[in-house]
Amino acid sequence: MSLAPRLDLRQSQSLVMTPQLQQAIKLLALSNLEIETFIAEELEKNPLLDAQAGGDEAPDIAQPEPEGDFETVRDGPADASELLAGGGEAAGEASLDVDFAAETFHHDSAADSIGGLDGSLGMSGAGGGGSEDGPDFDNFGASELSLADHLMRQAGESVDGADLFIAAHLIDQIDEAGYLTAPLLDVAARLGVPLARVENVLDVIQTFDPTGVGARNLAECLALQAKEVDRYDPCMARLIDNLELVARGDLPRLKRICNVDDEDLADMIRELRNYDPKPGCRYGGEPTLAVVPDIFVARRGAGWAVEINAATLPRLLVNRAYYAEVSAGKQDKAGKAWMSDMLASANWLVKALDQRQRTIIKVATEIVKQQEAFFLKGVAHLRPMTLRQVADVIEMHESTVSRVTSNKYLSCARGLFELKYFFTSAIQSSDGGDAVSAEAVKSAIRTLIQAEDPKAILSDDTLVDMLREKGFDIARRTVAKYREALGIGSSVQRRRQRRWRA
Repeated sequence: MSLAPRLDLRQSQSLVMTPQLQQAIKLLALSNLEIETFIAEELEKNPLLDAQAGGDEAPDIAQPEPEGDFETVRDGPADASELLAGGGEAAGEASLDVDFAAETFHHDSAADSIGGLDGSLGMSGAGGGGSEDGPDFDNFGASELSLADHLMRQAGESVDGADLFIAAHLIDQIDEAGYLTAPLLDVAARLGVPLARVENVLDVIQTFDPTGVGARNLAECLALQAKEVDRYDPCMARLIDNLELVARGDLPRLKRICNVDDEDLADMIRELRNYDPKPGCRYGGEPTLAVVPDIFVARRGAGWAVEINAATLPRLLVNRAYYAEVSAGKQDKAGKAWMSDMLASANWLVKALDQRQRTIIKVATEIVKQQEAFFLKGVAHLRPMTLRQVADVIEMHESTVSRVTSNKYLSCARGLFELKYFFTSAIQSSDGGDAVSAEAVKSAIRTLIQAEDPKAILSDDTLVDMLREKGFDIARRTVAKYREALGIGSSVQRRRQRRWRA
C-alpha cells in the first residue's frame, strides 16, 4: 500500500439545509401574529422591503417573479384562497378550484366585506365600533385593573411610612388567586422588621377588597369572608376547620363536630358555597389576549371556502424602483454587494411567505375535505385522522403538516378550533363499522352524563354499556380517562355534588 500523497476525484450526494431553507421551515410553524412580528423586524433590516395594505396602489413597487430555487410540490393559486368545490358527502372527492370572479376573493381578508369568511366571529365589519378590519379584541381588556394595583391603591389610603413599604412587599407576594405565598417569618427577616409588625400590616391587607384577599390558605380565606357577613360563629368556625370532611361529604361526622342538626348543617354548607375560594381571580394578573384565527372556513353554495386571515398579514413588496435608483449611483464594491444581498433576501422572503400561505391553504383544505361531516353536523361526526393521512394526500412530508398545524386556529360556523383539534385517534366501532374519533367519544360521554338522572348516577361500567349500544367499543379505563380529561368527576363525586345541591 502506497503512502505517497495523491489527489482523488470523488462524486457524492448530500443534503444541505441552507439558512434560507431553515428559515422557510421555521416560518411554517409561526402563527399569523408571530409572522407579523417577524415581518416588522425584516422591514427594519432591509431597505428594499415595503409593507402595504392590499388595496393600495404601488406603481413603483413590484413583487419578484418566483424562481426555481424554492421547492414546491405542486402549483397553487396566485391568491391566498381556495374554493373546495362540490357538496354533500362527496365534496371530499371533488377537485379544488378558485373562483377568481367571486366577490369573496376581491378582498385581502375575510374581514373586508360582509360576505367575507368570518366564520362565527362576526368580524365582517358591519356595525360595531371597530376598524375596517373588524373589532380590536385586545382593547376589550386593556383597561382592566390588576389585583396588585387594586390592593396598592387601598394600601396607600390605609397605611403610610414603613408600613406602606411592608404592605407593598406583601402585596407583591400575593398570587393571582389572592393568596399570600410567602411565609411571614421570611418576610420579616428579609425586611429586617419585627414579625408582629408584619402580621399587623397583613391584618390591614386582609380587610381590603376583595374580601378574602391576603389569606394564607383556603380556610383562612373562607373565614375572612364569613366574618365580613357576620356569619363566623363557633359552628361555622368548626366547619371551616374541617374542610377535608366537607370535601369527602362526611355529613354525619360534621354534624357531630359542629353540634348542629341536618337543617343547620345544610344552611351552613349553602353559605360556604356562596363564598369565593379565589377572590383575586376577578381582577386577574396578566391581560387575557384574544385568539386571532389564522384561517376562515365558510359554506359557499355546495362547497366550502377556505381563506387565510390576511388582516394580520401586511402585504410585503420589493421596492425595485429604489434598488434601481441606488444601483445607478456611485457605489463601492462592498456597497453593491450589500444591495445585491438585500435584493436577494427580499425576493426570497416574499417568495417564502407566499409559499407558506399556499401550504397552509393546502393543508386546511384537505382537513375540511376529510372532516366535512364535522363542519356540517358537529363534533359527534368528527372522523379519526392522522398527520400522515393529510401528508400523503397533499404529497408533503408529515413533519411539514405538523409544523403547519402548530399554533394555527381555524374559525368556522361552529366556533374557533386549533388545527391540531382535528387530528384524533381512532376508536373501533362495536358493530364492525367505521372507526370513530376520540373527540366524538368524549362528546358522547359528556352528553350521557349531562342527561343522567340525579337519582341514578351513571357509573363508568354503565357508561361502557351505553356507549357500546351507540356503537363505541371502548374499555372502562378509557371511559375513566376521557371523563377525567373532560373535567367530570366520578359517579361517587357527582352523587355527592347532587346531594349537596338538593
